[in-house]
Amino acid sequence: MSIPSQKIDAVFEGGGVKGSGLVGAVAVAEELGYEFVNLAGTSAGAIIAGLVAAGYSTAELKTLMDEIDYLRFKDANAIGAIPLVGPAINLLFNKGLYKGDFLKNWMGELLAKKGIKTFGDLVIQEYADDPQFRYKLQVVVSDISRGRLLIMPGDAKDFGINPDNLNVALAVRMSMSIPYFYKPIIQRLPDQKKAYLVDGGILSNYPLFILDEPGKGFHQDWPTLGFKLVDPEEGKLHTIIGPITLLSALFSTMMEAHDARYIKDTDFMRTIPIPTLGVHTTEFNITPQRKEALYQSGVATGRDFFSRWDFDSFQAHATQMATRHRRDAVPIKAKISKPNL
Repeated sequence: MSIPSQKIDAVFEGGGVKGSGLVGAVAVAEELGYEFVNLAGTSAGAIIAGLVAAGYSTAELKTLMDEIDYLRFKDANAIGAIPLVGPAINLLFNKGLYKGDFLKNWMGELLAKKGIKTFGDLVIQEYADDPQFRYKLQVVVSDISRGRLLIMPGDAKDFGINPDNLNVALAVRMSMSIPYFYKPIIQRLPDQKKAYLVDGGILSNYPLFILDEPGKGFHQDWPTLGFKLVDPEEGKLHTIIGPITLLSALFSTMMEAHDARYIKDTDFMRTIPIPTLGVHTTEFNITPQRKEALYQSGVATGRDFFSRWDFDSFQAHATQMATRHRRDAVPIKAKISKPNL
């Protein structure tokens, strides 16, 4: 087994309240001396990626995850607090049950403690001229108005915003905008039409491709590793007793199932699959015991993965697969048959 490069890029999957599992696996990488260069994430993965990019140690991250009361993320406004009709009014007029202000402010305060406010504070000078790797952090957002996947901060240009000036906490809030739970973030396009931005997990909950060099499956001379939350209890029932639990089950299914069936072989080799022990994406009342179990699940999986990880073998396989794909590719024009005359 070769001596691994001590540099890695990392992509973190979204998973709502299951971030403790991601932190456990990151702790193992830190313990082994790996240095995170570029990071990317979706939803809860954007939170972890953002805090790692800002310079938080895993000891600090674990404390944050242990102490956070996720119920505070359910910040309904005064109308939403009205019994029975309040939530329905919020959905009708605000497009979400909760404001999401607590989440944004919490993230903003944590980043500020490390001197981070905008993406300009996260520019990697060595790659300042490379749009793909310029920023230490990138987050995935879904633009449901245009049906587009956005990668922030680069795609902030769509809204006339200089990517360097985009607020990091706002971008994370965009990526965490669980449909119906949180108000979408609205941005104006150049023609003044509204774009509704919601949770990136709708379109790509596990965006490994973001940090790959085209045609390679890895970046420079070090790998991109994926930190993926997996549910070993596929097919378990969600308890549905009303509209809120229905929305929770709907979103959990969307987040947890669309990547569960298929991961190509090359991606599987570089994926740390962290069992989530049956914790649901929107389980805001998660107990301290369940958080600790998730963390330990990440630690155990991380240790198992890194005990077997060999970048040289992965690099050779990825290069072989990329060559095969280029060789087997068929031009689109060749697939179009001429009509019979």
